[in-house]
Amino acid sequence: MHEKEQRALVTLAKVKRLIINADDFGLAPGVNRAIIELQQAGALSSTTLMATASYFSPAVHLAFAQPGLAVGCHVVLVDGSPCLRRGEVPSLLDPKRSVGFRPTVGSFLRDLLRGRIREQEIEAEATAQIRRIQSSGLTVSHIDSHKHLHAFARVLAPLLRAAQHCGVNCVRNPFEPWWSLRATRPAGAWRRAQVHAMRTQRRSFLRLTRKHGITTTDGAIGILATGSLDEPVLRSLLHAMPNGTWELVCHPGYSDSVLEQAHTRLLASREVERNALLEVIPPALRNDSALTLIDFRQLGQRAFFP
Repeated sequence: MHEKEQRALVTLAKVKRLIINADDFGLAPGVNRAIIELQQAGALSSTTLMATASYFSPAVHLAFAQPGLAVGCHVVLVDGSPCLRRGEVPSLLDPKRSVGFRPTVGSFLRDLLRGRIREQEIEAEATAQIRRIQSSGLTVSHIDSHKHLHAFARVLAPLLRAAQHCGVNCVRNPFEPWWSLRATRPAGAWRRAQVHAMRTQRRSFLRLTRKHGITTTDGAIGILATGSLDEPVLRSLLHAMPNGTWELVCHPGYSDSVLEQAHTRLLASREVERNALLEVIPPALRNDSALTLIDFRQLGQRAFFP
């Protein structure tokens, strides 16, 4: 390692870098609007776009008007519809309807473990979703997945291959660190159990990302707080955050009639998150000289190296 790179790494170890990423871009007009407003206010740096969402095209138009907003691909494999034709991804379809994907994470994981879902089809569908965003003219900064399915190795491996084929070199690290779990006190017992169960996959995730040469963060925060990310929780997370590179996962939005018709439990909570981000993030960035807001483009290029 060159001396300049060594100095850069020492400097990086002394700062806190935060990516604030809003999921579900393209889901509804109110979600699109909130994401753009937050980025303009300096309270958000990144988003992930759903390639098959109903409001995909308006989201693309808005993203082009905000070049400072990094846009990734929110790969959807449950609770949605495929980008490819049904005959190309039959194992991904809900066996009861054979139209869209399975409706729940539980049904997907059961069939995945039983060998009923083909990795080749996961890779093909993920590639199609990434390519659809790229074909709009946007640069895909990174990938993550709806419901964090890529935490599981049998989903992660084909997703990483798809990312490599499409020239995307960053992925969300969906595992929440212990300090963040402790700082998220209001979370329910069932949600906490789900997040703890997901953490059992962390070693496989790190092994596969290293194998494929894909860049990621030190971890994600706000996953346990999904649906309850209000001002006190957000302040608690920022107060507890140590040095390193972290991603705050959030789901801001305005509640509108389109969102109410969507298959999401996150309705009123999206406005709570939006207000929390506006109230907490800009002052935190002004008052904490060690805290820097970055995005996945910078992470992939290491543009924050001195």
